[in-house]
Amino acid sequence: METEQRRPAGRPRGFDADEALERALLVFWEQGYEGASLANLTGAMGISTTSMYAAFGNKEELFRKALQRYLEGPSAYASRALEEPTAFEVATALLAGAVRTTTLPEHPHGCLTVQAALATGDSGRGARDLLQNWRRDSHTGLRERFERAVDEGDLPAGTDAGLLARLVSTVSSGIAVQAASGVGREELQELADAALRNWPLC
Repeated sequence: METEQRRPAGRPRGFDADEALERALLVFWEQGYEGASLANLTGAMGISTTSMYAAFGNKEELFRKALQRYLEGPSAYASRALEEPTAFEVATALLAGAVRTTTLPEHPHGCLTVQAALATGDSGRGARDLLQNWRRDSHTGLRERFERAVDEGDLPAGTDAGLLARLVSTVSSGIAVQAASGVGREELQELADAALRNWPLC
């Protein structure tokens, strides 16, 4: 007689980890890293602190996972923009994506990467370092894309690709701050259009 297969030891989580992570992402997006308390996070996720630690690690690890979800989801426009055929279209796609993502009606206004970086003290050092590294890598990718545009003759010879990349990134971050302050999508798009009116800006 065959013996019945035993189930793996331990109980199932009893919650949808993917949905819980999405809810944590929204809390971080709205409240920033330090503003998002464990009580707020677990309350939104519908799980206990013990379950959160077991499934996602500590708060910093949860934030890392939420940030990755954000970069692959709402903020995926940033990496796609680098594939546009011209530098102007890259910048246009980046700013249009920033306007769209920071004013989504079903999500908190503003940008997770901007909101989470504000007012981080010692307890948020890990998250702050993570975001600084992300911003550095983003700037490098944009600068290299603009350098290629100079080499290809798409941007004028002598264009400071690093400065141009910093300018576009700064406008994008400014859009996020304005959106979080309640400025509407139409006005933000006008701001983006005005910023690009004298392309290449430097």
